[in-house]
Amino acid sequence: MISSLTGRIAIGTVSSRPFTLKNSRSSSSSSNVPTRELERHEGWLFADSVFPIQIAKWDLRHYLGTLREESLIETIRQRLEHVKTHDFKVMSLEPHEKDGGVFVRFSFTSSNPETILQAIEHDVQSAVGRYGGIPSWLAVNRGRIWMVKGTPWREDMDRYASALVQVAFEGPDIREQQLYELFRRFGRIQNISSPAPAAPGTLRSSTIRFSRIHSATIARNVLHGFHYLPNDGSGITILCTAYQRQVQPHIVRDWMSSHPKIMLPLLVFLLGTLTYACCLTRDPQVFDPIRTFMIQNKMLHRWLRANTTELLSLTNDVSPTAPATNEGVAWREREEAVNSIKAYLSDFPSTLQFIHGPQGSGKTRLLEAVLKDSGRTAMFVDCRALQNATSDTQIVASLATQTGYWPVFTFLNSVNNLIDLASVGLIGQKAGLKNSLDDQLRDILSVVGNALKNVTSSHRAINRRKALKNAREQFMKEEEERILARIKHGVWHDGRLDCVAGNGIMCELGIGDEPMLISDMTMDQGTEEKPISESARGQKNQSSRDFDDVRSLPIVVIRNYTSKDGVKQEGLLNVIAQWTAALTENQVAHVIVISDNRENAKYLAKGFAPQRFYSVMSADALPLKPLNLIAFSDADSRSSISYVQKKLRDADIEAEFTSSQIKSIQHLGGRASDLESLVHQVRNGQTVEDAVETIIARGVADLRKNAFGDDVEDAKSLSWSREQAWTVLNLLSEHDEEIALNEKIIEAAEKTIKGCEEELMTISNITRTSSWWWFSSAQSQGSHAREKYLSEKMRTSVQKIGMLEKKNAELKRTLAF
Repeated sequence: MISSLTGRIAIGTVSSRPFTLKNSRSSSSSSNVPTRELERHEGWLFADSVFPIQIAKWDLRHYLGTLREESLIETIRQRLEHVKTHDFKVMSLEPHEKDGGVFVRFSFTSSNPETILQAIEHDVQSAVGRYGGIPSWLAVNRGRIWMVKGTPWREDMDRYASALVQVAFEGPDIREQQLYELFRRFGRIQNISSPAPAAPGTLRSSTIRFSRIHSATIARNVLHGFHYLPNDGSGITILCTAYQRQVQPHIVRDWMSSHPKIMLPLLVFLLGTLTYACCLTRDPQVFDPIRTFMIQNKMLHRWLRANTTELLSLTNDVSPTAPATNEGVAWREREEAVNSIKAYLSDFPSTLQFIHGPQGSGKTRLLEAVLKDSGRTAMFVDCRALQNATSDTQIVASLATQTGYWPVFTFLNSVNNLIDLASVGLIGQKAGLKNSLDDQLRDILSVVGNALKNVTSSHRAINRRKALKNAREQFMKEEEERILARIKHGVWHDGRLDCVAGNGIMCELGIGDEPMLISDMTMDQGTEEKPISESARGQKNQSSRDFDDVRSLPIVVIRNYTSKDGVKQEGLLNVIAQWTAALTENQVAHVIVISDNRENAKYLAKGFAPQRFYSVMSADALPLKPLNLIAFSDADSRSSISYVQKKLRDADIEAEFTSSQIKSIQHLGGRASDLESLVHQVRNGQTVEDAVETIIARGVADLRKNAFGDDVEDAKSLSWSREQAWTVLNLLSEHDEEIALNEKIIEAAEKTIKGCEEELMTISNITRTSSWWWFSSAQSQGSHAREKYLSEKMRTSVQKIGMLEKKNAELKRTLAF
């Protein structure tokens, strides 16, 4: 019985044999006196703080305790051997690492075990304290030994220690004061909950919150399975202890749903905060400096990769598919294009360069070769990736990825849509937080333009530092050569000698910089440099500076600039056109646009219209500027054969073709990509005939898929019917070059207009040479009627020509795809 408890405590021990009463009769006495012999019993102790308490599955500290487990267990065993009270003996030590303790099973001898256990606990604590205390995994002796009042439960489930201990009552409930007196000895208690109603078949329980997890682990392991007998004798209650999670599942959701008066204002506040964050993303003072830096960093990375990785390569071998600009020998039609691109890049931009031609004609390959030879920084924007995007968010993300624009908050578009939807439901109009797609693209391209300006400035600063360094090195080299020449002829005088020997005697002897011999005079006259005028020197420096400034400009390449159906696609092309026009007019960068259709040049021409990218100007501020056009076409038969022969000779392959092989190449055509594929397949061992057949079969499959669709469902998504496609192919097979679209009708209408113009001029001459009285006659009335008829006929023909030309443009755009 423990004196600190108000109730009686039943302590369970294990006896080696039951209590027995023996009758011993003495030879000297006839009286019978019963005696109780000493019996051996077993009990449990719990040593805390030996191992780290594991609070979660991810807690890795218990591995540190596992490394020292054997030494800690042996130390505890040695220190318990000094206890001799009631024949105390240690039977086993069982570690319980999850709760950081060790269970000690011991045996003792006593005739009344219930009264001896408290004395054994006190003696064990005193003996262990004298020899250093309970060892710990941190090498700090701060543990303690407790007498286990219940039954040890050494489970290994995923139930980790917590400051909350749930005490279930298997029997009558225990009052709150009794629970406090029972559990307070293990540590400070913050709160005890009253027993809550339980479902049928479950036990009623109370929750005890300790201030420390360490106290909760001791209470759980010492009092689990404890038999408590209150003073009123209402019945024995078995305590079942278990840890309880401090955060219950769905506790936040349940609390939010049960407190709507708090959560609704909080949600409104969070919505306003998110709205303010959306506005910050459009503030140029917040993120634009970071975005500008990221764009510059991406372009610098491209420049370093192009100028250092290849230059520091361990091999000088050139890839067989690498582009080269010296292919003009084999394909002379491209020499003019290469020269035009180089001429455009060698001067300050006043307009942009537009390269157009059919797919596979080698536009991109030739441009990449020129850019590689120039060694300049280039930014590539692929319009096809933008047009293939299915939503505004994907278009913005694709453009940001290509240009290096970061950070970009694409998810805010969806948030803004939700805010606008909620605003329409509340106030009947949109909040106006979302920008249109064109405005978002303009914001991104405006930041990119500022970054390109910074790239130009940094390149110019680097080039000027290099030029200054080279000029200084050249001056030092020329000065050293001049000094060596004077030393060689013996006329060099070092002024520093005057500080050592004085200059009086040297002046008397006449030894110095002045010439002493006739040969010295000749040498000085020969080495004397001709003076250069200041104007000539200034022009030379200005020319060199302009050349460096031009090379400092970055290059922007717009690839796959092609219009598709839809207002969104046309708006995208207009935005890019306005941006490229602004870059060239402000001389920020050279802009080169690549397209498959010449008709797309009209979008670029609109970029130079009065509607500006950065500002709005008047209608007469700037007229339309002509574009620098470069047309690519398929090579003719002679150039195609010459090109293939040169490529094969470069690969050490015999390039003398037979008549059948030449005919096969002529059937293939002059498409650059097909000729490259032919060279590649011949190098891999195929014959010319087989390679041509393979390329033609692949082209037929692509044509069948693009013109007719894979099946009926796929054909429904095309902009034309299968019959129209078949008609176009038949017409193409009958004509060598192209199909004449409504040309006869347009030609007839133009003839009608010319005839009317000639007749009107004749009538005008007649009326001008006739007398004044002629206008009052019937002939003058007939002339006016004729003029009115001819004017109406001309107007009808002009409208007809305009309608047919518009239709032709649509047909050409359809055929371009």
